[in-house]
Amino acid sequence: MGEGSTSGEEARMAKVSAYILTYNEEDKIEAALKTLGWADEIVVADSFSTDRTVEIAKRYTDRIVQIPFQGFGRLRNDAVAHCSHEWIFSLDADERCTREARDEILATIRDPAAADAYLVPRRNWFMGRWIRHSGWYPDYRQPQLFRKGKLRYKEDPVHEGYVLDGTLRALKSAIRQIPFRNLSQSIQKMERYSTLGARKLQEKGVRGGMAKAFFRGFWAFLRHYVFHLGFLDGWPGFVIAFAYFEQTFYKYAKLAEMRNAWSGEPP
Repeated sequence: MGEGSTSGEEARMAKVSAYILTYNEEDKIEAALKTLGWADEIVVADSFSTDRTVEIAKRYTDRIVQIPFQGFGRLRNDAVAHCSHEWIFSLDADERCTREARDEILATIRDPAAADAYLVPRRNWFMGRWIRHSGWYPDYRQPQLFRKGKLRYKEDPVHEGYVLDGTLRALKSAIRQIPFRNLSQSIQKMERYSTLGARKLQEKGVRGGMAKAFFRGFWAFLRHYVFHLGFLDGWPGFVIAFAYFEQTFYKYAKLAEMRNAWSGEPP
């Protein structure tokens, strides 16, 4: 009885640290931070923003740490190291924690039978509507709620994986994501992620040329527009699928560029 009582007491006293990665997110960060007021600690892991991101973040937390960007995997591991409490909740600057997700998170960390990590569904808003298909719902990424010490991220430059030492479940309540304020942001993200993705492929020794770039991009389009029913999302579904074509195409095209040194001066 004593042992069960102790674990129950620890569960009731469980605390959570929420962390956000930022770099020039002045147009998004405040809305994200406003949804984290329930957390026992908020850690903003900034990579030397040059806009008002840090100034805005200081209104909500004094736990702001500067971490050089050396890939998202390493950045996330460093951010977690700065978190003080036994539970970690990861929220990106373009995500918003809903009341329903908050309540489920707090109930979960107080449950003595809780798993070690949880996937969190995300509902995306794009081109003026909620996206219901296109591979964007429930749109899980890495576990966003986990016990500290049970999960570490693989140090990939982008689309980082993770290693979990424990059990994994999924929450039912969705958070919200506004991935792009406009189409220009979508193009900017495609440019950045295709470059990081090309470097990741190069590090893995992947080979490829322009034909591979086209067919990989075409398959990405089909996967999101046809197999993930993106056509049911109307024009937003087409734009999403086309964006995946572009990002995948340019990722492999940039890989070919790096391998063939096309960017040099002509002889």
